Amino acid sequence: MQARVLGRTGRQVGVVGLGCWQLGGDWGEVSETDAMATLHAAVDAGVSLFDTADVYGDGRSERLVGRLLAERPEAGLTVATKCGRRVPQDPANYTPSALRSWALRSRDNLGVETIPLTQLHCPPDAVLDDDVVFSTLDELVDEGVLGAYGVSVETVAQGLAAIRRPGVATLQVIVNAFRLKPTEELLPACAAAGVGVLARVPLASGLLSGRYDESTTFDAGDHRSYNRHGAAFDVGETFSGVPYEVGVAAARRLAATAVPDGWTLPEVALRWLIDTPGVTAVIPGARNPDQATRNAAVGSRDPLGPEVAATVQAVYDETVRPLVHDRW
Repeated sequence: MQARVLGRTGRQVGVVGLGCWQLGGDWGEVSETDAMATLHAAVDAGVSLFDTADVYGDGRSERLVGRLLAERPEAGLTVATKCGRRVPQDPANYTPSALRSWALRSRDNLGVETIPLTQLHCPPDAVLDDDVVFSTLDELVDEGVLGAYGVSVETVAQGLAAIRRPGVATLQVIVNAFRLKPTEELLPACAAAGVGVLARVPLASGLLSGRYDESTTFDAGDHRSYNRHGAAFDVGETFSGVPYEVGVAAARRLAATAVPDGWTLPEVALRWLIDTPGVTAVIPGARNPDQATRNAAVGSRDPLGPEVAATVQAVYDETVRPLVHDRW
């Protein structure tokens, strides 16, 4: 797999990582056996970056990734976790003692001495303006509890605020064929600042897999059922904020116009994103070993031609741009 330096962490990571939200919950049931098989399949396929969070299954995802680290010590894996969403999103909850306790809990869950990368997990705007928050994170790095820290954000404006902090090593943001706003200003700004970018929700919660149609249903415990209108958290995390039927139609159009011979729609969606300037790595999720293996294989394929990028832009502009561009 092709590799890149993950921003100011200095670590080399493969361009396709594994997002581990679904191994904790909110995507339907994934057994521990299936979760571990998926994690090991990803490593076998060349994945070296695993993104998790303390809130995914209230630590379940971190503990599973910790098992992987213990079982594959030779693999040189990089784990990025996240913190802050296990409490009400009041900026007053982001105290030095809370930040420290979150880091220590994640360190225990992962079974490591130093967490390679911790990210603030889509915090309120006021947290990004709080010098004490970032000085505390700097202290945790100095103490060796954290190797580096970054920020996961919902909006371009939040991303631009985050990367002004000199200690921020990475930024995580939703960017995909249905969410192009970050490509205009945010990704170039990250590249100029030397900040690594993890592109999350790269397949728009599965819309860009091309497997769903208007009749597809999802488990009641799957956020693609219960969060379509933002009932539980930011609606942009579910189908990138695109109404489901609109997304299905747009994905169908991309499948008909943007997929060269020998490629599938999800492969194109991932490879196009990998090739987007400013992106360090994409972190698609996977619920089984086959998905993890197929996603990872895109990391060793040749770049796509400019005509694919032009088609992605056209479909975005004509179908989903009015619904999402000004919101995030």
